[in-house]
Amino acid sequence: MPRLKGVIAATISPLRDDLTIGHERLIAHCRWLLEPGRCDGVNLLGTTGEATSFSRAQRLAAMQAVAASGLPLERMMVGTGAAALDDAVALSAAARDLGFAGALLLPPFYYKGIDVDSLVAYVETLIARAGPQGLRLYLYHIPQNTGVPYPIDAVARLRDRHPDNVVGLKDSAGDLAFSRELANRLPGFDVFPGSEGSLAEARVSGFAGCISATTNVNGSLAQLVWRNPDADEGRQAATQAVAIREALARYPLVSSVKWALADMRGDPALEQPYPPLRRLLPEEKSALASALAGTAYPGLRSAGA
Repeated sequence: MPRLKGVIAATISPLRDDLTIGHERLIAHCRWLLEPGRCDGVNLLGTTGEATSFSRAQRLAAMQAVAASGLPLERMMVGTGAAALDDAVALSAAARDLGFAGALLLPPFYYKGIDVDSLVAYVETLIARAGPQGLRLYLYHIPQNTGVPYPIDAVARLRDRHPDNVVGLKDSAGDLAFSRELANRLPGFDVFPGSEGSLAEARVSGFAGCISATTNVNGSLAQLVWRNPDADEGRQAATQAVAIREALARYPLVSSVKWALADMRGDPALEQPYPPLRRLLPEEKSALASALAGTAYPGLRSAGA
């Protein structure tokens, strides 16, 4: 299976009225992201997909529904991190067995102050229990949420010991120096910063692309940057994509992205997040709509107030 590259959208998880994941609408949105949305791939059940708010059974059911949908799983990774090792093992093994291109693995995130040896041992235990054959892991570095980073030394040890299994990392810490050092130190290791703002330097810095929440909204612009970073078209698209991201990031990001997609897709039900997250307040929606009106945002504008 080819490795994931390019613009990867961290998809939302559409919810039904009873707060279960709406599988049909999730599949339709993933298909939209890969076709008119112009994304190269989809990250299912990540932070934007509110994965850690769902039970293991709910996550497995969503994975199985997507796998049975006919979507190109070679273009999809799925978040499998969990506080319980057994849950992370089961979800990571299922990602492989169902045919997804990779599993995006959070570190163990309840206990803080985890040393490098213990973090390496955790991932190695997961590999052994899930079974290494065909298992592709992308480490998920988001210490502002987890409180537990993936230090470069830990990543290097895991990649050196398990080169067929530990194949990449998503860096959502917002520290491009970390991403640059990792890509430079580990040639061939797929480093994905968490913002489309990194795409302009992706070729120079050795990034495999980006995995971003806001490419749900600005994926077409991000694709122009990925394909043509040095052309006028690519530079202009980079400015436009970053402006949209910055507007959305002024408010709780998952709720902002869900609001924008509800506007763009004409589906108000897409706005609903899973508790404890909340919808944007009316005044936040109005302010966000005004901010986006000054960008290349592709939505309807009128739905914001």
